[in-house]
Amino acid sequence: MSRFLMIALIAYTAAGLAVSAVVIGSGAPKDKVIKLTAKKFEYSPAEITVKKGEPVVIEVSSEDVKHGFTLPDFGIRTDIKPGSVNRISFTPDKAGRFAFACDVFCGVGHEEMSGTLIVTE
Repeated sequence: MSRFLMIALIAYTAAGLAVSAVVIGSGAPKDKVIKLTAKKFEYSPAEITVKKGEPVVIEVSSEDVKHGFTLPDFGIRTDIKPGSVNRISFTPDKAGRFAFACDVFCGVGHEEMSGTLIVTE
């Protein structure tokens, strides 16, 4: 009986290691994380470059007041409150240059608060 348990334990351990190796070494693409900071009256960085078809996470935060973030070509919109980080996940499905902007009035100069998302092939 103990010999049977020993063989079963060894087989179970070997199977677990094989499954772990497959999961760990699967090579699944990781999201590209971009930190974007909003402050009167700019985004930093003002230009972001990503690749078409690769998952992206933009972590957007405000250094001063409430701002907005809109990237209309991808249907993205969120409020940015000071002291918090918003995570915006998406996969660009088209290449080109796309404008993003603040859409919450944040003072004189608000209308100039914008940036560009560049999606390459």
